[in-house]
Amino acid sequence: MQACTALAFNLRRKTEFLVALADYSIKCFDTETKELVSWMRGHDSSVSSISVNGSGRYAITTSTDTAQLWDLDTFQRKRKLNVRHSVGIQKVFFLPLSNTILSCFRDNSVFAWEFDTLHCKYQLPTAVEGSTFLYKSFAVTRDGRIFVAGGKSNHLHLWCLESKQLIKIIQMPTKVRAVRHLEFLPDSFDGGSNQVLGVLSQDNIMRFINIETCKLLFAIGSHEEGISTAAISPNGRYIASVMENGSVNLYSVQALTQEANKPPPPQFKVVEDWPKCKSEANKLTMKVTSGRSERPWKSKGNKIQTRLLKVQANTSLENKENELPGGLNKKRLQALLKGYGEYPAKYRMFVWRSLLQLPENHLAFSSLIDKGTHSAFVNIQNEYPIKSRKLLRVLQRTLSALAHWSAIFGETPYIPLLAFPFVKLFQNNQLICFEVVATVVVNFCQHWFEYFPNPPVNVLSMMENILAHHDKELLQHFIKYNVTSQVYAWPLLETLFSEVLTREEWLKVFDNIFSNHPSYFLMIVVAYIVCSRAPLLHCNQRQDFEYFFHHRNNLDINVVIKEAYHFMEATPPDIHPQRVLDDFVPLTKGQYPVFNKYPKFIVDYQTQEWERIRQDEIEYLRERQLMHELEAKAQERKAEDEAWYRKQELLREAEEQRRKMLLEEEKKLAEQRQRLAAVKRELKVKELQFLDASRRRFLKYQQDQRQMELKRLDDEIARKASIREQETAATVQDVEVRQMELESQRQLFEQHLIKDQESSTQEMKEDIDASRRKADLEDHVVQRLVETDREEKQKAQMNLKGIEDSKVLFRVAEENLAKAEQKCIEVDWRLQALHKLRHDDQDREKRYEEIAKLLHDNRVKEAELLKAMREAEEKKWEEVIQKKAQLEEEQKAAAAAHEHRKQFLEDKMNGALDLAEKLQREDGFFERLRDLKAGRTGRGVEFQQVPKSGNVCLNDLSASESSSYMSSVRRQELACQERELMAEVRQLRQKLTAQARIRHPPTHLSSTKWTT
Repeated sequence: MQACTALAFNLRRKTEFLVALADYSIKCFDTETKELVSWMRGHDSSVSSISVNGSGRYAITTSTDTAQLWDLDTFQRKRKLNVRHSVGIQKVFFLPLSNTILSCFRDNSVFAWEFDTLHCKYQLPTAVEGSTFLYKSFAVTRDGRIFVAGGKSNHLHLWCLESKQLIKIIQMPTKVRAVRHLEFLPDSFDGGSNQVLGVLSQDNIMRFINIETCKLLFAIGSHEEGISTAAISPNGRYIASVMENGSVNLYSVQALTQEANKPPPPQFKVVEDWPKCKSEANKLTMKVTSGRSERPWKSKGNKIQTRLLKVQANTSLENKENELPGGLNKKRLQALLKGYGEYPAKYRMFVWRSLLQLPENHLAFSSLIDKGTHSAFVNIQNEYPIKSRKLLRVLQRTLSALAHWSAIFGETPYIPLLAFPFVKLFQNNQLICFEVVATVVVNFCQHWFEYFPNPPVNVLSMMENILAHHDKELLQHFIKYNVTSQVYAWPLLETLFSEVLTREEWLKVFDNIFSNHPSYFLMIVVAYIVCSRAPLLHCNQRQDFEYFFHHRNNLDINVVIKEAYHFMEATPPDIHPQRVLDDFVPLTKGQYPVFNKYPKFIVDYQTQEWERIRQDEIEYLRERQLMHELEAKAQERKAEDEAWYRKQELLREAEEQRRKMLLEEEKKLAEQRQRLAAVKRELKVKELQFLDASRRRFLKYQQDQRQMELKRLDDEIARKASIREQETAATVQDVEVRQMELESQRQLFEQHLIKDQESSTQEMKEDIDASRRKADLEDHVVQRLVETDREEKQKAQMNLKGIEDSKVLFRVAEENLAKAEQKCIEVDWRLQALHKLRHDDQDREKRYEEIAKLLHDNRVKEAELLKAMREAEEKKWEEVIQKKAQLEEEQKAAAAAHEHRKQFLEDKMNGALDLAEKLQREDGFFERLRDLKAGRTGRGVEFQQVPKSGNVCLNDLSASESSSYMSSVRRQELACQERELMAEVRQLRQKLTAQARIRHPPTHLSSTKWTT
């Protein structure tokens, strides 16, 4: 089982009720089937209250953080109100008799919302004590006009919801420190404007006070038997309270008020009225003095009657709100009415509801309202321009409900005139308004619609008969001027006197109409006509009669009422309307009766015709709208065309203007271009002059530089020439020294040969002969090789002039490649020569051939080096390094070679070196030759890399680079000088070679043959 936090009844289906449980859910149960109808979820905290609107279709559930609106037909949530957690919600509920929702928050703010759109209608102003006063409980009167709030204080705040102003602050006794519950006590005679308010305070005593007189009427509960919660029956007869001990007490309000009706001393006093200025808000409070009202009420026996509540199966729970109080009946009301002429204004609405016995069918009325606005009254504001929008809306809803109830009311043209007085009177309670109008139509408008759409001829004839009986002269006057009953009686009937009477007079008349038989309504019309006979007899035009019965006249309504009562008694039964009209029959409860007392076929036909006319009108309006749209489109298109033509004309004019402007601009631009071209020409001339001056300065500077370069080259050539001469002289001396060394070695070798000859045998002589022949042959071959080389050198010298120019271009590459190739050739030759030395003398001829071949290869390689240039330079240097190492090893092995073989190889080597010297032409190479010769003279031959001389020869790269700046004449002179120097060197070398040959001729062995 779960705890229940809230309950709600009065749903559309009367057997159902809502229960809010502790698990934050809401359940709907059926009392007849005792089954669960629906289960609604959506709250995150416990539901504190449930409010159901008047139709019973919608409900609002409230928790501390949200309020949710539910549709009880589908049990679906429609809307949700969320607030900040810091604010919180106290209560959200429907206002009675209106479509307004009131929401109260913890910050004392109160907002009113329109139920249909959920838009905020207004907010109540903040109370005077809003900063400290915290609202906890709220109550609203049944007519929805007064709103009261209480909280953690002994003050009650009363607002008027119509004016949205705080009208009163009631101060409870000092013993009241907080208000727990507020509820108005309904009264059958107050018309919904409840005056008695029940206040349950923190001391568990419920006090009932009059909010108008501020008097304490009675109180229930005590400190010993405190009240936990209380509820008041809808008719205001009983009060049920749940006590703290768990018992339920049921109080009779009539018994409680009997003691209170005795004149007690005043308990409340008004200190000040409601001030107009907010600064005087403290004067608004009505204070409470101590009195007997603080004691709970007890009966004469000083005991409270306690009854145990038992559920009775046959007990009816129907609403008894429409029952008349005990001792009050219709005859007594008629007597009271005849005595005073009218009912008290305070209780008039209640008396009317009692007399008309209104059923208050909320469900049936809601079903009519839910059908919406009837098509006949959609544009009612055009026919009846009422200033008050609220009044117009209520009139529209009431008429629509009547039309949905019976189709005749949608076609009756005077029904708005008939219903308007009641709509204006009951605009705050639409249900009562509708039921009053429906009761009036059913009972007081009998036989009105039998001749529809014509006026009720039968009813008018009855009134004419009554008028003929009581005032035949006036009737003859009407006949004389052709004034029928449709002129003098029907306007009063269809407007219910609302056009000819004031509000007070109209209310007084209908007090008497509702208290008598329906025929009295016709009698009072006739009485109004008879009492107005004096002015009517003076009227002789139809327009005067029509004006008289549509405007107010100076007439005593009390006389009219008395005359109507006289007619009721004095009219003969045969013409009395009571014979034709039925007695008063109230509306049925639950569902409204069927109203079909009219020619249905005419109404249906008229309805169809109206529908056809409406459709035709809609079609016409649609076509007219379409025509207007087409016309508007045509006008728009025409305007667009005109605008387009105007625009094109403007564009053409603008184009012409722009063209003229462009021509002017082009002329100006041409002039500017001419001026700019002249300026450019001037600048160009100045630039050319400047460039010419700069070129002359540069040429002069370049000429000076070239002269300085030529001078420097001349100095360099002179210096190199002197160095060349010095080196040549030194080389000659070295060659002479070498020749001397060779001569001494030759002499030594000859000595050895002589010694060998002496010790050799005959076989050696033969060998010597063979050797001599071989030597001759070898000398001959060597001579031929030398001559061949000399011829090639001469040819090369003769072709030197032809290739002189190309030689300058390749000189740098030839020198570098020649150095590397010469090194490689020299090392290869020496390596091969050393290899040959290890063989015996028998391989001598083969070695000579290899030497000759090497010489030939050397010449071939020299030609190939001219083409290879720098490509083989790096590779050759690597080979030189490797072969040097190999040469050193071979030199160690060749140290013990024979002395005369070494001498012979030296002679051959000299010839090869002479040939190499002719090709290299480098000073550094002569230095390497000297080192090589010096190394070869010792026993251990050592090879070292010859460093490049710092001196520059004529074929050097720097000379070739600098010679490019010389003039052609200078180059030719330098070439001639170089050729002369080379020729002199060659001549010197040839001379030295010839002298060496002369000095040391080849040794010829004697022709003596050795014999054994």
